[in-house]
Amino acid sequence: MLDTIKKIGETFRLPGEPDSYDVITNGNINATYRVTYRNPDGSRKNYIFQRINTTVFSNPVQIMQNIDLVTTHIRTKYPNERTLHFHHTAEGKNYISAGENAFWRVMNWVDSITFDTCDDLSVIEATGAAFGRFQNQLSDFDGAKLFETIPDFHNTKKRLDTLFAHVAEDPCGRVSTVQDEIAYIESVREKAGALSVRYANGEFPVRVTHNDTKSNNVLFDRETKMPIVVIDLDTVMPGMAMYDFGDAVRFIANTAAEDEPDLQRVSFDTAKFRAFCKGFIGEVVSGLTQPEIDSLVLASFSITIELASRFLDDYITGDKYFKVNYPEHNLVRTRCQLALAKDILRKQDALEQIVRETVRAVSEK
Repeated sequence: MLDTIKKIGETFRLPGEPDSYDVITNGNINATYRVTYRNPDGSRKNYIFQRINTTVFSNPVQIMQNIDLVTTHIRTKYPNERTLHFHHTAEGKNYISAGENAFWRVMNWVDSITFDTCDDLSVIEATGAAFGRFQNQLSDFDGAKLFETIPDFHNTKKRLDTLFAHVAEDPCGRVSTVQDEIAYIESVREKAGALSVRYANGEFPVRVTHNDTKSNNVLFDRETKMPIVVIDLDTVMPGMAMYDFGDAVRFIANTAAEDEPDLQRVSFDTAKFRAFCKGFIGEVVSGLTQPEIDSLVLASFSITIELASRFLDDYITGDKYFKVNYPEHNLVRTRCQLALAKDILRKQDALEQIVRETVRAVSEK
């Protein structure tokens, strides 16, 4: 492996020699290594070497071009702030391709901590600020310049249309066992898909969206617990700002795991929602349009239904997409997300009031 690392490092023009490496086990898609280089002056520096899974990401060149455009824009606009730094070859590419599933990139290592889950409201607020800051940094970047590397990734209406097409086909004979779940999704189908329809009609601006706004995609300073930088830009694409917000609170404000079988434990934590809201809106309030701000809560509901529909669709079609640990895993995930969506709807008025109060408080500062 060190020989492979050495060749890759030479292509990316890294100074010194690779001394050692560790396998980074976080993440289930790409192969990631922390590599320590010994510099000519005897000092050491760490890098992240990552082999992209080209089975999952079938357009890795487009992904890396998106990343290059976004990180270059942020670094140019904010030269004194910490940004992700991907190394380039002599040809100016931020990747190398060395055969089948041998697509590599190298970035600087950032000493930091991450939070898979968190109950500390100050950290949740900081997470919201980090993702809001990411939006704000790219508010003047034309999202239409980016490749849509996963077409219709957050097109809720299309996701629901796909689900119901598969319900009609019933390829694995499972539809009869999920009638309650199908009936509920059908009952909220129009509401959940409304923002996607409005976006397609041009009612919302095309934004640069992260599309994987989980708390563990923010690096934090070990001592201050303040955010350093947003990472995992593989799904950066054009999209709706509200869906980045909604996906984040869907994950952060859920009182249970995404596959919790005991639905009594599943609810939407308004305190966590308020904390994330405060951080996120504090960064974007002057950049988002009023229709976008007014749609934050609906986006939280919509994307939760979208994920539920994806889990249910996978269950109906034979568990081909999401990794499952037991036969009904996708069904359990579906029910958990539907329970969360129902609680968001029950609390919709209160959540929208929190958004209004937060906007007012931020605007008065």
